[in-house]
Amino acid sequence: MIARRKLLVAGAVGGAVLLLPPGSQRAPASSRGVARLDPRSIPKYVTELMIPPVMPQVRKASRQAVDEYAISVRQFRQQVLPPGCPSTTVWGYGSPDHPWTFSYPACTVEARVDRPVRITWANELVDANGRFLPHLLPVDPTLHWANPGGGTVGRDRHVAYTSTPGRYTGPVPIVTHLHGAHVEEEADGYPEAWYLPVAKNLPRGCATVGSYYDEFGAKCERRHGLKWQPGSATYQYDNRQRATALWYHDHALGLTRLNVYAGPIGFYLLRGGSSDLPAGVLPAPASDPDGRHYEIPMIIQDRTFNADGSLYYPDRAEIPGFDGPYIPDSDVPPVWNSMYVGDTMLVNGRTWPVLKVEPRRYRLRILNGCNSRFLSLKITANPTARRAGMALSLWQIGSDGGFLPEPVQHSRLPVANGERVDVIVDFTGIPEGTELYLVNEGPDGHYGGGEPGEDYDPADRGTTGQVMKFLVGPWEQEDTTVPPDQLELPDFVPLGPAESIRRLSINVVRSEVPGAGIVRHLLGQVDVNDVRVPRRWGDTVTETPAVGATEIWEFRNFSPDAHPIHIHQVQFQVIGRGRDGRQPPESWESGFKDVVVALPGERTRVKVRFDLPGRSVWHCHILEHEDNEMMLPYVVGSPPIGGVPTGDGGARADGSPSLGVVGAGLLATAALGGVVLTRRERIIAERVRPDER
Repeated sequence: MIARRKLLVAGAVGGAVLLLPPGSQRAPASSRGVARLDPRSIPKYVTELMIPPVMPQVRKASRQAVDEYAISVRQFRQQVLPPGCPSTTVWGYGSPDHPWTFSYPACTVEARVDRPVRITWANELVDANGRFLPHLLPVDPTLHWANPGGGTVGRDRHVAYTSTPGRYTGPVPIVTHLHGAHVEEEADGYPEAWYLPVAKNLPRGCATVGSYYDEFGAKCERRHGLKWQPGSATYQYDNRQRATALWYHDHALGLTRLNVYAGPIGFYLLRGGSSDLPAGVLPAPASDPDGRHYEIPMIIQDRTFNADGSLYYPDRAEIPGFDGPYIPDSDVPPVWNSMYVGDTMLVNGRTWPVLKVEPRRYRLRILNGCNSRFLSLKITANPTARRAGMALSLWQIGSDGGFLPEPVQHSRLPVANGERVDVIVDFTGIPEGTELYLVNEGPDGHYGGGEPGEDYDPADRGTTGQVMKFLVGPWEQEDTTVPPDQLELPDFVPLGPAESIRRLSINVVRSEVPGAGIVRHLLGQVDVNDVRVPRRWGDTVTETPAVGATEIWEFRNFSPDAHPIHIHQVQFQVIGRGRDGRQPPESWESGFKDVVVALPGERTRVKVRFDLPGRSVWHCHILEHEDNEMMLPYVVGSPPIGGVPTGDGGARADGSPSLGVVGAGLLATAALGGVVLTRRERIIAERVRPDER
């Protein structure tokens, strides 16, 4: 039996597993022992590619100067696998006034440059009786995460347990981030501004919102006169940026990998303005009465399925040869995995689909929506050949921040996690009946750069090496668009000179248990003595650029793998790569971006201008990494003296401070000016393995 005092402490500091009252819904049973679906048994190219329709707006007066949407997250079943296979329970966004819109992926929000969009995002993860739904996937409560069960004192903290906890079974927090948006801080989808659904059975003492929800809600009310309602948040996107492809997804602290894997994701296409091209130059997004589409939004993801059609995600740390002990008897999280790649490829929520195309030009708006998988895409006639052979050119005309200065021709197109690429593919002259395949030559695991077959083994040619099929049909409509090699793209105005350089580090922390591998990934700084200084989410904020400042951020990668680094709220320019950071960027990195791949052993430099005050984050976009400390806040503007505290670093389930708070009273100051590290963290900072230099 649990003593009353210990139960009360758990309620205050994070024992969400203990807080569920009798009769509450429990999480699904462990996936251990459940038969996994063999990906080779899944029929390929029998399902037509689903092209997401446009998200409907809230009914409004015709003269209203703001486009309004109400978009919720719900749970439902969908035919993700081909017909004849079981359906899959997923989560997805949709309009409550238009129930047919709930889907995975979500409908596309169509927006215009300089025309504001206002979206009320709601968490409706409840059942038909109004009781909260548990997560579809295993939540690791030992991470620094949202932790609703901790109450207002213990939310958004890293709890130190006295025994290894089971998976969290309580209500699911969400907060939606529009990736690539340039907005005020309250509309960014900050990881600690999450909210729970309005459910009738929320446990007593449970925190219903994150640490920054109330503050940001008050700012929204002052700025726009909008009061946030329980279970939701209303964000305004003024769209004062270049025309480009953005995308929306969950960003709750320590849960992003699981919430995104469950399904909530969608495109937000921003059009118009001087940074766009006139109608008719590129393949059009609108469909004619016969339903033809020439601009195709494509969200590429990987998943693993159980034999009953349900989503599989590991419910234990999958470390070869290691089966415990876990936290607190070691430093190994019991559920979290350093990365996870699925064995089945999906495009727009369908496994290995087929798209019938005419012999004409198409515009593909591609997003790598995978949790951990890097993609290297090619269009070829033989999807299983060891070498793909002749490839149809992919002409890249845009990246994360809009059009490039000029088109770039690819035979193989690299796309990192969170990156968007705007591509023209020309099927003109290809005979009717020709089958072409989009294949993936990226790895089935860790990526460190280089060429497939030389520097790494490419994906399994029979499964994850294939993505989708194009079937060339008859010509039906005249193509008046401009060939990609003749396109004149909108003027590109680069950023001005930078005033300062920030030297930042990318780090791994390996377990003290031999053979247990990596237990977390950390960002941080490189100090004046060239020593890396890893930081954790709960530490004092050290990145505090002034409003209007243009800075160079130099990412020095001390880890053995590549990391796609994303900075919220800005579009930057890649200006240098290589061992010294002075090699030129790749040709396809010549435009504005918000994700950059930092290769191991290199210095990657980006130039960025911070023109909006407030709080945001920068992080690795491998979702498993960002969920376990590879994310840090930054604050634009003048912080309080001594920095901006973001939390106490953690607390034990019995109420005492964790090592991350006081380190048993043993503190050491790093040579970075005001950065305070525990002695343990200082040792980690100086322990640089030879393969991480």
